[in-house]
Amino acid sequence: MMDGSVASRLEQVLERIRNAAARAERSPEEIALIAVSKKQPAEAIRAAYAAGQVIFGESYVQEGLDKIDALQDLDIEWHFIGRIQSNKTRQIAASFAWVHGLSELGHARRLSDQRPADAPPLNVCLQVNLSGESTKAGVDPADLPDLLAACTALPRLRVRGLMTLPAPADDEASQREPFAALRGLRDQLASPAQPLPCLSMGMSDDLEAAILEGATQVRIGTAVFGPRPYN
Repeated sequence: MMDGSVASRLEQVLERIRNAAARAERSPEEIALIAVSKKQPAEAIRAAYAAGQVIFGESYVQEGLDKIDALQDLDIEWHFIGRIQSNKTRQIAASFAWVHGLSELGHARRLSDQRPADAPPLNVCLQVNLSGESTKAGVDPADLPDLLAACTALPRLRVRGLMTLPAPADDEASQREPFAALRGLRDQLASPAQPLPCLSMGMSDDLEAAILEGATQVRIGTAVFGPRPYN
């Protein structure tokens, strides 16, 4: 039952990505689907993997580590997409290929210092707070150039692009505004030496708007796995 439903939902999400890419006159190959598997059992991840999904995102370090251990027979690319805590940077640096949501230089230094020497540099996206809400994580756009420069200089990090988590909006035009703003910031800061190709933006309810504004990675949980089975 689970296998069929996860595979079916996954295909529906991929179809949404293809349709949105066609509207944007983009190739769907430019857009990576990150299946957000937090609070989902390992069996659900196995079902999605069996259906062709290889990129998964976790938001809680210990839960992610438990799944990485349980699923080490699968060739999964693991992305950490949650809030970074200073006492968890070593585990993140050791076990994940990507970090979305880096917004503090102290965390960046720790991740670089703690990245294992035999691993490739840790791919990171810098999280930008476009709403100005104090409760939201992310760097202020005015402080982004300095953070980008500092992170670029760290030897064990590879800054790949920008990420945002905007407030929910009901209509597509409103959804597109923060995504367009993030793309604009990227275009201002990108250079031949630091092209910042990745825009990590868009979730289950607004992936179309994100793709229309240039998303290269969409982070989709509920639409792939169904509601999270909270205890």
